[in-house]
Amino acid sequence: MALPPKKFINNPNDVVIEFIEGLVETYPGLQYLDGLPEVKVILRSDVSAANYDKVAVISGGGSGHEPAQAGFVGEGMLTAAICGDVFASPPVDSILAAIRAVTGPKGCLLVVTNYTGDRLNFGLAAEEAKTEGFKVETVIVGDDCALPPPRGIAGRRGLAGTILVHKVAGAAAAAGLSLAEVAVEAKHASEVVGTMGVALSVCALPGQATSDRLGPEKMELGLGVHGEPGAAVVDIQPVDVVVSHVLQQILSPETNYVPITRGNSVVLMVNGLGGTPPMELMIAAGKAVPKLQLEFGLAVDRVYTGSFMSSLDMAGFSISIMKADQSILQRLDAPTKAPSWPVGTEGSRPPAKIPVPLAPFQSTKNKESLSRPQELSPQGRLLEAAIETAATVVINLKDSLNEWDGKVGDGDCGSTMCRGATAILEDMRNYYPLNDAAETVSEIGSSIRRVMGGTSGIIYSLLCKAAYAELKANGQTEISPKRWSEALKSSVLAIGKYGGASAGYRTMLDALIPASKVLEEKLNAGEDSISAFVQSAEAATTGAESTIQMQAQAGRSSYVSAENLASIPDPGAMAAAAWYSAAARAVKELSQGL
Repeated sequence: MALPPKKFINNPNDVVIEFIEGLVETYPGLQYLDGLPEVKVILRSDVSAANYDKVAVISGGGSGHEPAQAGFVGEGMLTAAICGDVFASPPVDSILAAIRAVTGPKGCLLVVTNYTGDRLNFGLAAEEAKTEGFKVETVIVGDDCALPPPRGIAGRRGLAGTILVHKVAGAAAAAGLSLAEVAVEAKHASEVVGTMGVALSVCALPGQATSDRLGPEKMELGLGVHGEPGAAVVDIQPVDVVVSHVLQQILSPETNYVPITRGNSVVLMVNGLGGTPPMELMIAAGKAVPKLQLEFGLAVDRVYTGSFMSSLDMAGFSISIMKADQSILQRLDAPTKAPSWPVGTEGSRPPAKIPVPLAPFQSTKNKESLSRPQELSPQGRLLEAAIETAATVVINLKDSLNEWDGKVGDGDCGSTMCRGATAILEDMRNYYPLNDAAETVSEIGSSIRRVMGGTSGIIYSLLCKAAYAELKANGQTEISPKRWSEALKSSVLAIGKYGGASAGYRTMLDALIPASKVLEEKLNAGEDSISAFVQSAEAATTGAESTIQMQAQAGRSSYVSAENLASIPDPGAMAAAAWYSAAARAVKELSQGL
């Protein structure tokens, strides 16, 4: 049985009213007309019909698309926005109230998305306002490129490209243009923009059961911002493929939705539909720009990425492409106080990347010391075997580590460790100076620091840095077992010093501290170094497994209750014990063959 979605609301019937109240409390430049719940109008707090000497730009539509349209009310964009109920066109009386509140002698432009309800309600309100003596012009925006060219009267749907039309119209009005001139610019902008959306899920309306028509492995191409079906339901594809399909659809010469050809300049908008994280939107934008440049031969002059016209909590995004000339760019770059228009996007685009500055020693370091030897010494072979076996074990343990970490942390321990292990294997085959143990440990730290983020990355970097300092102290490339023991001990001390943890804190040190102690004790007692290494690995495993009984005192697990930690070992300790034990096994096996 389908259940209503979880939402932070009160009465589902009051969501629009309470949204308006919160919006004006947040932005002092906005007000609303005192006509709630029937009249739901947001307007600029510095404008009144009695003294406004510029063209008013008014838009609106059903709620649920926030920040559209109310979030774009502000100097340089909309003068007022009318909010309908969720996914319902605002009534005529509310639209008339907005016109009366902000329209001065220069008149008003209504920017209307191409839906039947919006066209009818805004159209009737416009005609009524004209009988009251107001100058009114209307521009209809239908930028949808997902469906075949319509044969009926419905036309193309109004989507996120509408926001770019708002910006052009608002800037033209702010520049003091006449109503006719503002309308011409807005109409031109509406004719040179195309949009298509894709989604992984449909949206959930407040208080209503959620539809699951797509299923877990499907995505929908070209669905509308109200969740209405689109062009096709297909298997989930990588975002590279999705972006290519959407761009091809918008810019298709067969449909000729937008008059854009090779050599033109364009504006790109990647719009989140409500449930898509900014990270995924930026990935889509990062893929779209080079495709537009290289595959379509277009100059991308501006990029806007974020949520502009959502569909409640829909997991998806839309892409809008607008043909750009200097006039449109000037309007898009013009200042605005609309709270939801992105800042820092105006002006020409500098190069996307610049070189990483190098530390002084990196440019002078002896290149021979950073190349893989043509022939490995016995110690080099042992080191290679230990590194390769340890890294491989960590890679194979990825899913288990993520599963444990998902229950006691943030769920990425395995993925993070796997990235580090993969980089170590690749770099070792390319340039680790395996005959020089100290330099090899240093390079392992560099590999880790390059690819492993978060706490794990910096802890392992510290481990390698401390070990390198200890191994380098005697200036010998051949390292004795006791020197390795001292290096491990120094690493443990460094992690404890900077990380603040110690034995019993439920961290990787619960594996490495007992390993270090056993290794030192056995070597000092005169035991065989290989046997000492193996016994210390057993101590590491025992220590890691003992974390099941510990209450975390460091790391993200320290925020988790003891009940949730019970029966789950610390992922970091298990990872440390795994690679340490794997290295011991590899050294033992290879030593027997030497």
